[in-house]
Amino acid sequence: MISTRIAVLLPTLMLGACVSQHDAMVAKGYPADYADGFDDGCHSGHKAGGNLFDEFRKDVERFARDDRYAQGWSDGFRQCESEQEALDRQTRMALQRQRLIEAQEQRHERDTRHLEREVLKGVDTRGLEILK
Repeated sequence: MISTRIAVLLPTLMLGACVSQHDAMVAKGYPADYADGFDDGCHSGHKAGGNLFDEFRKDVERFARDDRYAQGWSDGFRQCESEQEALDRQTRMALQRQRLIEAQEQRHERDTRHLEREVLKGVDTRGLEILK
């Protein structure tokens, strides 16, 4: 149950992290053109990687004439597409793990009921009806 909640919340947190990434890159000394491209490429990579809440972004004219923007876009796209695919993989694994745990619990309950019936076979339980 907890792992399912984490798997659902994590994409939202990652989406929020990408929004301020541009300012962080500029603060670290990356050229603004590169950071612009990286930001657009990152959003596009998340979309390509399966994020339903992001959008494809690319200034095609700027990509053709501005090498820094183009490099940033390409780097951002590759990085964020890979991150999104990894996140989706982790989410699927967490959900599958939860399904397996639930199936084990159901089997355990079924086996316990079966064992209880086997133990009571041949035992006269007519007097126990008043306990209901």
